[in-house]
Amino acid sequence: MNTQNKKPLTILGIESSCDETAASVVHRNLDGTGTILSNIVLSQDAAHAPYGGVVPEIAARAHVTQMDNVVARALREASLDWDDIDAVAATAGPGLIGGVIVGLMTAKAIALVRGLPLIAVNHLEGHALTARLTAGVAFPYLLLLVSGGHTQLQIVEGVGRYRRLGTTIDDALGEAFDKTAKLLGLGFPGGAAVERAAATGNPNRFALPRPLLGRQDCNFSFSGLKTALRNAAHGLGSLSEPDIADLCAGFQSAAADCIEDRARRAMDAFREHHPDHATPVIVVAGGVAANATVRATLERLAGESGFTLHCPPQQLCTDNAAMIAWAGAEHLALGDTDSLDAMPRARWPLDPDAEPAPGAGVKA
Repeated sequence: MNTQNKKPLTILGIESSCDETAASVVHRNLDGTGTILSNIVLSQDAAHAPYGGVVPEIAARAHVTQMDNVVARALREASLDWDDIDAVAATAGPGLIGGVIVGLMTAKAIALVRGLPLIAVNHLEGHALTARLTAGVAFPYLLLLVSGGHTQLQIVEGVGRYRRLGTTIDDALGEAFDKTAKLLGLGFPGGAAVERAAATGNPNRFALPRPLLGRQDCNFSFSGLKTALRNAAHGLGSLSEPDIADLCAGFQSAAADCIEDRARRAMDAFREHHPDHATPVIVVAGGVAANATVRATLERLAGESGFTLHCPPQQLCTDNAAMIAWAGAEHLALGDTDSLDAMPRARWPLDPDAEPAPGAGVKA
């Protein structure tokens, strides 16, 4: 269905693609600005910590148990009832399919019972559009999406309109952070643990590689970096706290160098596609965007390259339902809704027309 809406919109958003059970209410004004009325995120970290990573079955069962309460809390904290909601949006992929099904089915039930429009949201688009909610960033802009499942560079040209410049050909950066933390016994979630350990480390002690550095494309690779770190750790035998700090600092520094090199090339590509754009913007989104070293690297690069850097607040970098509600509002404002037979998807690329990246497989 496509009939543009000409009124303010209040959207309930639901997110369950991984291990956060989340619901949010977001208001979109006629001028395109937005306000977060509530944003509830129930973490499952304690349930997954003993396993050093997310266990899909545990995550799905937790979503089933908690989703109704989280949705009710989101409405309550927004001081709204069902009559105030214009539509319900839910993550329909990509993600762990069991969790995606829980959130999407909950949204379908609400839409059916309450007679509300349904918007099936691409989780990656939620991240991609968050800067429009928090900073009113205008199209087009360059997006660096760095999360546990994806590391991509995209040109965001409009709602539902993406041009992929580069993607990971093996591990996502967030995944590499988590696996590094697990290898070094730092616990789960891994990104914050590695960053804390790196704060007292020497980033130059170990000669870790910078995969794909200097390549003409905008793709990423972190598998070789992860393997080199593992070999360095195993070569030390028993690891002391300074050893762990130095390994983490070296890993983080190498990752930041890779991000800088790839992003620099993407900035050049953005200018080629949009040569008349006088005030280019790069948006950094996804859980790894919370990493201070990555942010500082990109702030410096943006300043050198004539770009403005926008990064959402930390609580909106990791998975949340406010970004899903906002993406739903952006689509609804254009009259885009989905039928109740919308399908959950384990994989859902932002740019379905992009050429497959060599070796990337389903992660492209």
